[in-house]
Order: sequence, then C-alpha cells, then structure tokens
Amino acid sequence: MNKFSYIRATSVNDAVQRAMADQQALFIAGGTNLVDRMKVFLDQPSQLIDISRLQMRRIQETTAGGLRIGALVSNTAVADHPTVRRNYPLLSRAILSGASQQIRNVASVGGNLLQRTRCPYYYDTAFPCNKRQPGSGCPAVTGMNRMHAIFGASEQCVAVHPSDMCVALAALDAVVEVEGTNGRRQIPFTEFHRLPGDTPQRDTTLEPGELITAVVLPPVPFAQSGVYLKLRDRASYSFALVSVAAMVNIAADSIIEARLALGGVAHKPWRSQEAETFLRGKPANAEIFQEAADMVLQAAQPLVDNGFKVELAKRAIRRSLILSAKGESLA
Repeated sequence: MNKFSYIRATSVNDAVQRAMADQQALFIAGGTNLVDRMKVFLDQPSQLIDISRLQMRRIQETTAGGLRIGALVSNTAVADHPTVRRNYPLLSRAILSGASQQIRNVASVGGNLLQRTRCPYYYDTAFPCNKRQPGSGCPAVTGMNRMHAIFGASEQCVAVHPSDMCVALAALDAVVEVEGTNGRRQIPFTEFHRLPGDTPQRDTTLEPGELITAVVLPPVPFAQSGVYLKLRDRASYSFALVSVAAMVNIAADSIIEARLALGGVAHKPWRSQEAETFLRGKPANAEIFQEAADMVLQAAQPLVDNGFKVELAKRAIRRSLILSAKGESLA
C-alpha cells in the first residue's frame, strides 16, 4: 500500500470537515470492500478518516411507522433485527444471501451502499478501465462480459452494482440520509446510485465530503409478502447473475400495488416502475406476471456473453411475483 495518514473522527461534522479539507481522503468503517481495493492499488487515499466510533449504530422506529437504520449498523444486526424480519423480510433475506457471517458482522449499512463493482477489468490494473482512469477505455465491452450489464450501460462502462441489500432497499423506496457542509439532506434510494454515462468513475450522487448517516425505510404494509430471489453460479456467496426483489399487494385477486427491482443487471439497482404501473389493477395470475416480465426486459441490451440474462431475468421476475402473491418467501 501507499503511505497514508489515519485519523479517528470525533463527530459527524468533524468527519465531514476533514473530508472537505482533503479531497483525497476516504471514510472507513468496516472496510470490507475498501481495504481490498487498497491492497490492489485501486484506491490510494492520502488519509483514512475512521468513522467507526461515531453514534450511528441504532435502529429506531420512525414516527411514520418505518425504520431509521444508522449507517454504522452492521449487516448482521439489520438482518437479525426483529422488526426487519417481521416487516421487511426481503431485506433480511437479501443481506443473508450476500456475504458470509464473518463479513456481515463487520460490514456496515453505509459501506454496503458504497461498495464498488467486482468487474474483473476494474480490479486488474493490467487492463484499462474508465472507472479507474476516465478515458482509458472499457475492455469489458468487447471482452469477457458474462457478468455485466444488460440495462443502462454506456460505451464508457458496462459494469454492474454488486450489492444485494441495495436491490431490496430500492424496492422498499428507502431514503438515504447524508450530511455535508451544507447540512443534512435526504436522497431517494432510486436516485442515490448513478448510471455510468460519460462519468463511470462516479457511482453515486454524493457531493464531496458528504457522509451517509442513515437509511430510512418507509412503512410498507405489504412488504411482509416480499420475496428476494438470487440466481448465481454457486450458492456459497457468489455475486448475482440476476436477482429480484418483488412485492405484490392483492385484494380480491386483484393487484393493488407492486414493487419490482433487479440486481446483477445494471450499474445500479434496476427499479422497474413501468412494470409496477402495468400490474396495478390487473388479476394476480401467472400470465399477467409473465407480461410484466416481458415488459421489463424489452429494454435489455445484452452483450456478447450475457444474453442468457434476458431469459433468466424473465423467469426470475415471474417466479418472484408468483411467490409474493401466494405469500410465500424465498431467500
């Protein structure tokens, strides 16, 4: 590793001010992804600002009936929390499918949101990568791209976002609380991560110096029927080829509301609001769910090696919606 300084922040404001004073500094909490990147010289910060002792480890009920989850709450604590398991079970299942117990015990909620792609070209500095060095090229476009994006990609980058937790949070309409030099603001989860466009080096809409302080879950009564389905090469904590977070609210065999988000297919969790609108008011049957799946995948632009994701995603969407409509769960 390159030399860097280390400082422990004493407050959120202290952390923000230090980050603003040194634009090459990085925040560190659990470090489960950041340290790996530093080991292979993807990140070479001038300073690490340790935020792990700040008071952001609480899970609290909100006055609206939802949950506010502090940015430093561990993935394990979220997955095991009784209110999460009861009211937002798909979030618990997504977390449990994402990493080993040891990693979940250390990884933080804020860090999960900020983890970077596992594209092999990004991690191998022998290759060019626009995410590492803008303007150098994206070899994945014509190279090995089996794991890469079928939605929202650009000529600059075809990488996918790796998080399971974030797919569930997108479906739940979560809100990210951040604090910066201009005070506190809230970012709707679907607006937190970015598509690559011409600036693939930017993963989020965070401004310089901003620190994630919490994730807020709104009350979603029908989230108890939520399903998280993850399809991967092996069951032992592999990243998703395709994943689906789905929820269906049904009354008298008619769909009142639906939520649908996909992982493993884009540079950010892919929320399909068009399909959600289509499903509203329709009968809850397999044929309608298949139509919704077909609608979602109409916009897919597969690469040479990942065309299989189109059919895989259709089947995963259909299955997830059927299971949710039946009130069944699946990790």
